[in-house]
Amino acid sequence: MLIEIKDLVKEFVNEEVVTSVLHGLSFNVKKGEFISIMGPSGSGKSTLMHILGLLDRASGGIYNLEGQNVTTLSDDELANLRNEKIGFVFQAFNLLPRTTVLENVKLPLTYSKNQKQIDERARKVLESVGLGHRLNFFTNQISGGEKQRVAIARALVNEPSVIFADEPTGNLDSKSGVQIMEILQDLNDAGNTIILVTHETYTAEHADRIIKVKDGLIVDDYAVSNKRKAKDGDMLK
Repeated sequence: MLIEIKDLVKEFVNEEVVTSVLHGLSFNVKKGEFISIMGPSGSGKSTLMHILGLLDRASGGIYNLEGQNVTTLSDDELANLRNEKIGFVFQAFNLLPRTTVLENVKLPLTYSKNQKQIDERARKVLESVGLGHRLNFFTNQISGGEKQRVAIARALVNEPSVIFADEPTGNLDSKSGVQIMEILQDLNDAGNTIILVTHETYTAEHADRIIKVKDGLIVDDYAVSNKRKAKDGDMLK
């Protein structure tokens, strides 16, 4: 099992005020699955993604990643594990400005000793998302859809165990959004585990399984019987 979550709880404490956001969530994720986590604003889905992506800690419960209980790790150990095992694709792209496409993708490999290998791997993943011709372009010289492709390439470059995509089509027009979902589908078909966080039913239905979260609880968890395939001209709803 890639991810095992049991009785996960998250509370935020501000002075004497305790706000409970996640209330004992339990579920598993198998290697190679494509899962959508759905929910309205304030449902707790983003908090859940931050915990699963090792960007935040749970207040209680168990989180095993590839058999390792991450709740016992130090901040430095979490950072190292995050860099090795997890790739992120965010709605806002989070690319470095005034920096080339190639340099942005190489960023997660900063501490690698083999610079030649870094360049080769970064070029390869950029070619895989159709950006082999944009290597030396600055991020302010490419379109929104291309920026999200750069973000996907950056998430892939470390060959992570799981890719988290947080509203990856939220800042894109419908055509670019369809293209991004096609890339995510292709990555999953190639064996990559993908966890997509979204509030859009259309986008969620590209996954094999949907977990619905409301008020910090899982209210539904089901397989998608007719997985939607993105096609040019489809409109994101």
